[in-house]
Order: sequence, then C-alpha cells, then structure tokens
Amino acid sequence: MGSLNDIIGDLKVILNKATAKQRSDDEIMSFSLLVERNAHSYPHDSAILFEDKILSWKELNEQSNRVANYLKSLGISSGDCVSLFMQNRIEFVVNVVAICKLGAIAGLINTNLTKQPLIHCINLVNSKKCIFGTELSDALEEVLAHLKLKDRLDYLCVSDNEESEIPEWATELNSGDPSMDGTTPPEINKVTLGHVAFYIFTSGTTGLPKAAVVPNRRIFTGAELSHKALLRLSHKDRIYNCLPLYHGTGLILGLAAAFNAGAGSVIRRRLSITVFWDEIRKFHCTSFIYIGEFIRYLVSQAPQKNDGENPIRSIVGNGLRPDIWLEFKERFNIERIGEFYAASEGNGGFANVFNKECTVGLGISPMKIVAYDVAKEAIVRNQDGCCIEVEQGETGLLLIEVTEKSKFDGYTEKADTDKKILEDCFVIGDKYFNTGDLMKTVDVGFAYGQIHYQFVDRIGDTFRWKSENVSTNEVGEIINKYSEILYTNVYGIEIPGTDGRAGMAAIVFKNSAGSEQIDLSSLSIYMNENLPGYARPLFIRILQELPTTTTHKLQKNELREQSFHLEEVKEELLVRDPSTGNYQKLDSDFYDRVMRREVAF
Repeated sequence: MGSLNDIIGDLKVILNKATAKQRSDDEIMSFSLLVERNAHSYPHDSAILFEDKILSWKELNEQSNRVANYLKSLGISSGDCVSLFMQNRIEFVVNVVAICKLGAIAGLINTNLTKQPLIHCINLVNSKKCIFGTELSDALEEVLAHLKLKDRLDYLCVSDNEESEIPEWATELNSGDPSMDGTTPPEINKVTLGHVAFYIFTSGTTGLPKAAVVPNRRIFTGAELSHKALLRLSHKDRIYNCLPLYHGTGLILGLAAAFNAGAGSVIRRRLSITVFWDEIRKFHCTSFIYIGEFIRYLVSQAPQKNDGENPIRSIVGNGLRPDIWLEFKERFNIERIGEFYAASEGNGGFANVFNKECTVGLGISPMKIVAYDVAKEAIVRNQDGCCIEVEQGETGLLLIEVTEKSKFDGYTEKADTDKKILEDCFVIGDKYFNTGDLMKTVDVGFAYGQIHYQFVDRIGDTFRWKSENVSTNEVGEIINKYSEILYTNVYGIEIPGTDGRAGMAAIVFKNSAGSEQIDLSSLSIYMNENLPGYARPLFIRILQELPTTTTHKLQKNELREQSFHLEEVKEELLVRDPSTGNYQKLDSDFYDRVMRREVAF
C-alpha cells in the first residue's frame, strides 16, 4: 500500500476531491500572480536555473514587470495576443509571465516552425506584437513579408548571448535593463481565472496547427494536480524541465506546478540524454517532467553503477508505456510516477495520483468509454441512436462530458471547436468532447475504490487486419522486448488486393545494425512465437533513429504514406514471406509480385 506518507497524501487527494468547490471564473488569480506571491514569500530562493544563470523569485518578478510595463507603453492591453517565439531559456519565462501580467495572451509558437506553418500561427491568433529570440531571427526574417505585423516596434528581439545581433527590422527588448520601470502593473489585480492566458498550438500532423485556448482556470487545474497530487512538491523542491515550454506538459504540468508550489525550475533548451542524470545530480533536482519516448531513450542507455543514486523522488508526464515502466522505476530508483492523460484543447483527463503501475490513473472529469468500430472508423450506436458504453476491461473510444465544471474551451476558430464536440450521445442535449483516443479500464489492486484506466491507442493508429483490431502500441511493446531492438514504431498500411490494413514496423536495431548484421531467423522466430498471426508486421523498415515530434511523440504519418514502396523508402526494407513465415530483404522482384497481387498475405 505504500509508506505512511504516501497513504496520508492519498487520503488528502481523496478529501480534496470530495470537498473541492468549483472556483469562479471571476476569481482574481493568474499564472503571473503566482510569481508575485513567491517574490514576497521566497524573494531570494532560486526560481529559474538555466545553464550558468540563476534568477531568484524577486528578480523574475522585477524583470517580468519591466517587460509588462514596456508592452503596456506600446499599447498592449487585456485580451491582446503577443506571440512568443523563443527557445527554452530564462528570457522565455520572463516574457511569458510579463505578457500574462497585463491580462494579454501569450501565443506560444513552436520553435521548430518555418515558412507557411510559422506564418499561419502568428497570423491566426491576430498577434499585436511578436517577441522573439535572436536564435530564431533567420526563420522569422524569411516570412516577414507575409505577416500582418509591419512596424519595427511590432518585433521585439531578445538577445541570446553577447555576440547576438539585433536585426535592423526589430527593436531590442532587454528585461535586465535597470532603467526600465520594474513596478508591478496594476492590471495584474484584474486578471481572473476566466481570462485566456495562452494559445497553445496543436502539432499540425493532420494539417496546419490549430490554436487551443488555455484560460488561467485550466492552468491552475493542471498545476495544482501536478504540484499536490502527482509530484507532491514543497517550495524546497526543484524540478528538472527539458521539455519545450511552448507545449502544455512542460509549461503547465512543469513550470506552472513549480510556480504553484514555490519550487525552483531547472530548464534546458532541449533534452540531452548524455547529460541528463549528471545535471539532475548537479542541480539537486527532486522531480522531472517527461513525455513520449523520452523514458525509453533513458532506458536504452548502457546501465551505470550509479543509476539508482540520484535525488529524483517523483516524475510527471505522459506516454510511459507498460513494457518499460517497471524496468525504469526499479533501475533509477523512482518512488512516484505521475503518469497523466490530457489534451491541449481538452476538458478533462486522467492522473495516476495513487502511484499505481502501468496506468494513466483515475478520471478527473465525467466521461464515458464507448464502443467504436475501427474498420468503419465510426462510433457504434444502438437502435435509439445512442452511444454504447463498453464493459469493464474492453477497449473503446474516450468521450469527456462538457459540463459547467468541465468546460471545453476549444480553439480560436469556432469551426475547429465544433468538430470536436458530439451531441445527443446518451440523452438529448448532452455534449461530449471526442478525444479520438482508445482507452480501457485496468485492475491495479487496492485503489481506494477508484477505477483506473490505461491508454490503448489513437483511433487513427489502431487498424483492422484479418477481422481483428490491432493496437500499434501493444504490438510495439512486444516487439521492443526482442533483445536486439532499441525502438519500434508500428503502423497500418494498405496492400493491393487485401482488405483492411496490414502491420508494418519501423525499427531501430542495436548498434545501428542493418539486414546483413541482423539474425533474421531469430527475429522471425521471436515474432512468430510472441505475436498472433494478425498482429505480426508484414514489412519492417530499418531505421537509424525514429522520427518524433518536438515533444518526443512518435510520428507515423509520413511512415504510413511511404509504406513499403521501394521508390519512396531509402532505408532497407524487410518482408515476411508468408510461404516460410520468415523475414527477408524486400527486393524489386518480391515487391512487383506484391503489387501484382500475387502474394497471398
């Protein structure tokens, strides 16, 4: 059941859930007001640590005041959007806090965007100003002619280092300038929980990015959940945060949680596996934020004698798969894994507040798991047109009810918001957010009577083959257990003359092995013995590294589109010969036979 402290913490979570009252959207409270509070309570404690720089709460507050007052002098007021295009560093934090102090909205631009997607994002949210770092000057300069902002004062440039040059088409912004007004702007005391604080953009994997609307209410829900229930922080703790701060996990579950607790944050431009644990120890971090395949990268490194000798007590994130959960936890001596499930635009989710194994935890909003037909890509409804809840343990589509307590803030564009809402699901007039994710309940043992859940797959990723539904995540976890494999990404592809989609796997082998170094006989035996016939990948693409998003989530779209077509794939391809059950190199002769529908898969 865990230690006495864990049990007491669990009971506090249950009590808070039972007695919590909904906070009014009119309540004066904001992301930036937390910085003000900490500047008074812990003025000289470290707020942000980055490379060789440290900013105290007092300094962070003063510097963000300077920027806020400067923006105010340029005409920025409540409800205006200021785009922020900057890598993770101290100045990013200063500027996002400053924008929110005025009740303005920070449009958080993905730092990897260029050209049309970059133009789209800055223009979509009607940016009144754009604050950017010199490290991204070239990308911004390339699209200036297509942006709505035209004046030199519309582009506020923050130097990245002493050698950085401010472009002639921009104005320098230096929060460290003591001559700037560092007093607290009075607007901060008018910003409420209902005010929109951020626009966070979707990944854009199915088109141009959409801007999710994030009010202070949602920031506080996520920050308090992370701070009090998942990480269980105090102001003496320190969080290691190397995830991009333009994304909700790094910004809300990480930075805002630290703000809420008064804890310090160590931030990094990007994840580096080689220095990860060294920096954890150097900065005495007690927690860190993770996402996607991040943990798998850590597990894939050669074991070290001191792996378990680190100060980490608790971690929070999403995407930690069951196949490596226990190995990671035991090897690195991690007490608490706060796995959660949520979406940037969503109105609810799940959280592993009781520290159970291999689960996203319990629901934090009213929701249903309903029957879904993978082949038809449609929700199954009964004769009355209502959705059908699945039985315990069965996989289904997750729908989160839209209520006064679980509002759906959606996107800046109403049409995009409307597409995500389903109506009349169980009774006339009800509304549910369609998450697009498949979930199921799982048995986690004693959990205070609370039902726990597990993420299964995205509905576009799960495919149907030989009259069976195939979960790409579950198949990938089994393949990853083969001793010579580092990473696997499974997806469904179309084969001429067949129904449904067949399995294909992009695999990174150890030591960057190619087909000549791989024991294809051993690999074939493993696949045949550990996977049912319908789940065995028919094609394997040998990669040196898996393509991922900037938040370390696996990318499937391009892999799926290129499929097994020799003219589109540069890397080696393997095919499972149905006559032998063994994998062999895919050559042009076998490929032509497949395309002529002569191979009986």
